[in-house]
Amino acid sequence: MNKLLIPVDFSIHSDKAIEYAVQLAQKSKHTIDLLHVFTDHSNIYQNALTNPELIDPRVPETKQKMKALIDRIQAELPEIQLNTIYADGNLYDEVSRLAVKEEYDAILMGTKGAFGLDALLVGSNMFDVFLNTKVPVLAVPYSEKTFKVDKVGLLCNFKYGEIDVLKQAIKVYGNDFELVLIHVNTSNESIHNIDKSFDVFIEKIIEETGIEDISYVIKSQTFFVQYKEDISSAINSVISDEMLDALLVTKSKKGFLRKIVEENIVRRMAYQIQIPKFFARRLEE
Repeated sequence: MNKLLIPVDFSIHSDKAIEYAVQLAQKSKHTIDLLHVFTDHSNIYQNALTNPELIDPRVPETKQKMKALIDRIQAELPEIQLNTIYADGNLYDEVSRLAVKEEYDAILMGTKGAFGLDALLVGSNMFDVFLNTKVPVLAVPYSEKTFKVDKVGLLCNFKYGEIDVLKQAIKVYGNDFELVLIHVNTSNESIHNIDKSFDVFIEKIIEETGIEDISYVIKSQTFFVQYKEDISSAINSVISDEMLDALLVTKSKKGFLRKIVEENIVRRMAYQIQIPKFFARRLEE
């Protein structure tokens, strides 16, 4: 594969997603597809292709902006391969179509903007696209922080599918990072039993991914009672304490981690958690 897809609306938020992808591609050699969808009229781009008399001024203006963006990147990094895709219609229909047609390792999106993750979560249909697409979604917040992937968190409930998600993230990030497993103990399981579960789970991770620098954090029920916090706030506190560079989230349709992908929590994570978030489905779902 080695391809990344980025919806582009020329906002600071999509610019940040592109910047992040370019820095990834320097290490991973990914090709980057830049997608712009003309969403305000059904046939702006098709008309421009088929009939010169029907060319809308927004089409050449958009192409000029895209060319300037690519020229700016390749002036500094000529080895980065960038492709452009233009389409008419609904952004998320087009993203879904491309996700089926092409093989991407991830779709990168700013967390805000017309083509951002927050826009995707506005309606239930868009949320279904996010939840059900087989291609991982990497949400990139607007931040002035220096690009790093030294320390990565994985939300963990000791399910094999979480290792699937980690493997998908490795295709994008490589495996040269410290992994922090984050378990939110909503069932009040004994710490002794959780420690034993971690021992077994960490052995599986090492065997299947080659990552050996692994630690874990447990957030207990008392945290929620004492501080009146919700799950996303608990996760945020771990991110801050551990100084994580990215967070991996399983888009599970069942069990505990289903709570993580419920619409309101994902929205809160999109706005509040200021590190890149890699959302992926278990491969067997």
